[in-house]
Amino acid sequence: MQASLKAIPFSFHRPPRFYYLLSSHSLSPFRLTSPSPFSSSSASSQWFGFLRDAISSSDLRLGKCTHARILTSEENPERFLINNLITMYSKCGSLNYARRVFDKMPERDLVSWNSILAAYAQSSEHVIDSTEEGFVLFRVLRQNVVFTSRMTLAPLLKLCLCSGYVWASEAVHGYAFKIGLDSDEFVAGALVNIYLKFGMVKEGRVLFEEMPEKDVVLWNLMLKAYLDMGFKEDAVELSSAFHKSGLHPNGITLRLLDRVSGDDSEGGQVNGNDASEIRSKNQILTKYLQGSQYSSLLQCFADMVESNLECDSVTFVLVLSTAVRLDSLALGKQVHSMALKLGFDLMLTVANSLINMYCKLRKVGYARTVFNSMSERDLISWNSVISGFAQSGLEVEAVCLFMELLRCGLTPDHYTMTSVLKSTSSLSLNKQVHVHAIKTNNVGDSFVSTALIDAYSRNKCMKEAEVLFSRNSLDLVACNAMMSGYTQSNDGDKTLKLFALMHKQGDRSDDFTLATVLKTCGSLFAMNQGKQVHAYAIKSGYDLDLWVSSGVLDMYVKCGDMKAAHFAFNCIPVPDDVAWTTMISGCIENGEEERAFHVYSQMRLMGVLPDEFTIATLAKASSCLTALEQGRQIHANALKLNCSGDPFVGTSLVDMYAKCGSIDDAYSLFKRIEMSCEMRNIAAWNAMLVGLAQHGEGKEALQLFEQMRSLGIKPDKVTFIGVLSACSHSGLVSEAYKQIKSMDRDYGIKPEIEHYSCLADALGRAGLVREAEKLIESMSLEASASMYRALLAACRVQGDTETGKRVATKLLELEPSDSSAYVLLSNMYAAASKWTEVKLARTMMRGQNVKKDPGFSWIEVKNKIHLFVVDDMSNPQAELIYEKVRDVIRDIKQEGYVPETDYTLVDVEEEEKERALYYHSEKLAVAFGLMSTPPATPIRVIKNLRVCGDCHNAMKYIAKVYGREILLRDANRFHRFKDGKCSCGDFW
Repeated sequence: MQASLKAIPFSFHRPPRFYYLLSSHSLSPFRLTSPSPFSSSSASSQWFGFLRDAISSSDLRLGKCTHARILTSEENPERFLINNLITMYSKCGSLNYARRVFDKMPERDLVSWNSILAAYAQSSEHVIDSTEEGFVLFRVLRQNVVFTSRMTLAPLLKLCLCSGYVWASEAVHGYAFKIGLDSDEFVAGALVNIYLKFGMVKEGRVLFEEMPEKDVVLWNLMLKAYLDMGFKEDAVELSSAFHKSGLHPNGITLRLLDRVSGDDSEGGQVNGNDASEIRSKNQILTKYLQGSQYSSLLQCFADMVESNLECDSVTFVLVLSTAVRLDSLALGKQVHSMALKLGFDLMLTVANSLINMYCKLRKVGYARTVFNSMSERDLISWNSVISGFAQSGLEVEAVCLFMELLRCGLTPDHYTMTSVLKSTSSLSLNKQVHVHAIKTNNVGDSFVSTALIDAYSRNKCMKEAEVLFSRNSLDLVACNAMMSGYTQSNDGDKTLKLFALMHKQGDRSDDFTLATVLKTCGSLFAMNQGKQVHAYAIKSGYDLDLWVSSGVLDMYVKCGDMKAAHFAFNCIPVPDDVAWTTMISGCIENGEEERAFHVYSQMRLMGVLPDEFTIATLAKASSCLTALEQGRQIHANALKLNCSGDPFVGTSLVDMYAKCGSIDDAYSLFKRIEMSCEMRNIAAWNAMLVGLAQHGEGKEALQLFEQMRSLGIKPDKVTFIGVLSACSHSGLVSEAYKQIKSMDRDYGIKPEIEHYSCLADALGRAGLVREAEKLIESMSLEASASMYRALLAACRVQGDTETGKRVATKLLELEPSDSSAYVLLSNMYAAASKWTEVKLARTMMRGQNVKKDPGFSWIEVKNKIHLFVVDDMSNPQAELIYEKVRDVIRDIKQEGYVPETDYTLVDVEEEEKERALYYHSEKLAVAFGLMSTPPATPIRVIKNLRVCGDCHNAMKYIAKVYGREILLRDANRFHRFKDGKCSCGDFW
């Protein structure tokens, strides 16, 4: 989080339903009517009441509802309300929202600063980064506010305690002295506590003595510190001073005084018959723990407490273990509180158990606090906290603790090094740990060597991993690490060989082994081996394991066997969201987009909620089908599931709208995402650039590219494909040359074949076919078939039969079975009325047994796809459609339309040529759209081939005469016909 207090744009989305009292449907006085029956102060007091309720019950939802209503009903909310919003979000555990509210405040008072500092202090107990951010915020506070109070120092002192930084505590002490608060009872007491927790007993005692008034708690802290540090004489002297103070001791004081007098050498220990009874009870507790009889264990522990039977350290260790087994943080905290009350919290075994409990319950901040407060630590303490940070993904913290351990002079064991190796992805650090393991003679330990193999494998250093692996026995965990490394290093063949070796030697596999091998089979498209692994999984009983069954499904999907994939999916007893998404994604990857939506419907019926990847995948399916209405439904689902703000989902939706012909919707969504997220996601910019290019909005695409660069977003090679495509579709040849030179010069991106293809396409579309041919011949890269295909199409449009013949020859050398080459060559000759060459081209096509891809168009009406081919009579309404076509031709002829018979590529009479043009598939689809959709609504048609010139001309007239917007997507781009014009500017 930035330290700068620059206000950031922020608003809450209103929840779908408010609580009853906040509902606009209730009879409460909070209904938004105009004018409001309440004065501003009255309404504010009502909001304050709701915020107090949210704070007391830690009800974040109620707090958000109240915030939303404040935003809608209060033009300028009072400052005390905003301060309470910060407090509410803090108490409800949402530091991010608290900070955003704070940053948005137009004016801040000291209460505002104190509230946000308190939020950071509370968060620092379990989020370590909050400590540093809190200190930064305090530094900014000192630059903006002259006077502070004890309420400012309270959270700051808590931050010092949680940080473990002595220098921070000393700095705050100095600041308190400077502003005259060092003698304040609360501030001085907190500082004493901090110094004692950090083992600085001398400094704590000096401050303790300077305090004019001291309560029993402070005396207890001071006594306990002396006893824990072994300063018995100081403890005796302090106990004497306590007796003279006239204060009444509490239970903890009496226990500490017993320790001073020697009656109780260790906190919490008892003697005689009680000790015997405690041992007996502990044996019972141990039996319950081993037998997983947790209810009986807790009941026994409760009986011990109620009967005033004192516990010992073993009791606490057993009950804390139970909290871990039950995954109960509440129980763990209660036991921790009891340990603090009875003086057990600093006993080594109990403190280690507390660290272990908090780490296992995913509260590493609490674990770190316990660790920092320990006066004595052993290697178990260090291992527990390092392991906790490692398992929580806090790599930096785990490594820093490891370095601190070394500085303390302790020698790490195999558990320490294993934890550090698991936590870090840094290759250099892994090597340092490897060296340290050699020095301490731990490298031969199977745990350490396996962790090293795993660490090197994760960094794709397979040679180093192989050396270590060759020195080990064929351990399952080591084998799994090696296979995972091979798979990540794209060396799947070695994965399969190692698996075969394991199988040959009779070594067992586990779910991780099988999942890894199945993933390898999928990436290698090795379906035969994948089937064998599937059979092995069934034989060994792992086929019902969700991880393995999902791997089987993914393997069949990647290998393209959707029949087997469906069978594997149906065999999963309870598919999770990952399995459902894999199935949906598989349908899309294998051309079964419509089935993907059917699978999604089943998923929702089963009550499984999709995640961000599912939504993004379905948006891709809508793009493939150009199904705009389906895409809009997916967008609505994303909004309902509150995942539309995810960059991956947002990018997919932008791409979907662009590919479905709704470029305005795509751009609107893109701008919303950009503004709400301050987005720096290059993929979204690329999707928008390519979309604008496909729609012929070349200038807009280039403006967006300039905006992107001005924001400091570095373009990648996909960005330049979009930019060059925009130049190509808009005839901006000089701009295309400029951009392709800029790639290497300004960004160090070497142009690839796709970039040269765009440049060649731009030249061809501009009529510069000879220059395009020279470009292809001068390239250092080998030209692709798509480049020659685009150039051949340009030759056909320009009527350059000489260049076209050369290009067609080269294209057929690369792809002899490419039907488009023969068709383009034949059409080029036909346009030039070279009928002998036409016949020769078609004879060559038949000789190669190549068939022409049929041209067809389709339109979606009322969620149903209607497909048309030229002269199509298969539609049930064919007669009405043909009659509509004749009416359309009549109407547009009156407006000035003249059929362009040059596009009739057959040697027949002129009248017959005209008739052949009338019933092209796109005209049939548009006629059906005019019949079947309400007036003034857009008509969206998709064609699999390039739209012919006559149809393109006719669409302009139809759009003008009938007042319709026609969106036609052909094989190259989108055409938007409106008011007699096309968005492509007749350049396609």
